[in-house]
Amino acid sequence: MIISSQNTKLKLARSLMGRPRERQQAGAFVAEGVRLVEEALSAGWPIRFVLYSEGLKGRGLELVTKLEARSCEVEQVSDVLLNSISETETSQGILAVLDYSPLTLPQPLDFVLIPDSIRDPGNLGTLLRTAAAAGVQAVILPPETTDAFAPKVLRAGMGAHFRLPIPTLGWEEIRNATKGLKVYLADMHGAPCWQMDFGSPLALIVGGEAEGASQEARALAHTTVSIPMPGRAESLNAGVAGAVLMFEVVRQRKFGVR
Repeated sequence: MIISSQNTKLKLARSLMGRPRERQQAGAFVAEGVRLVEEALSAGWPIRFVLYSEGLKGRGLELVTKLEARSCEVEQVSDVLLNSISETETSQGILAVLDYSPLTLPQPLDFVLIPDSIRDPGNLGTLLRTAAAAGVQAVILPPETTDAFAPKVLRAGMGAHFRLPIPTLGWEEIRNATKGLKVYLADMHGAPCWQMDFGSPLALIVGGEAEGASQEARALAHTTVSIPMPGRAESLNAGVAGAVLMFEVVRQRKFGVR
């Protein structure tokens, strides 16, 4: 059992919970909680090591047994130490340090999400989870968007990270990756989404919570699209707006434009 706060595994896990630069330098990130570690194991994601608390029970202990059966490096940690590095108020009892090994972009692309200047981790995680549910092929992150592999984004994504390619690309790279796609930008002054035809290959840009889409995103877009809101709300948050638009694409492709 690990009982020292200076243990190298603990120190690495603690650093990966912090700034994106630490994750980039280590080429790794942390998935915390039974659900996320289960998702990583099921997806065959490269696992460096797993830490679990002495108080872990039930489904969590079953997961530890599965990890050991797959020859994963697993170590028990005192409850106090695991709580000290947890991103949640109370540790969920298990965390995995995973290699940063994003999935490659499929070809040809037909349905892509670009969350532009999304700074709120909860909103980005919601967009990723919804994208996975809607059958989006890839989520491409511009440089201005928050780190998709931050702990709060991973929790909100509920395993989407292990099923979706989520590359961070510069705008020129994004332009090259989306060649052949019609690019729609979500904007309150755009044409109503119910009147658009989303049957052709497309990329959907959803702008940030505070200032909306960047100038680079607007330059990339071919047209703007809005969500009609008959009520008195001024706007929707990025997670909700993205969900409405992604599932409008699903609806049209499954049932037709009207």
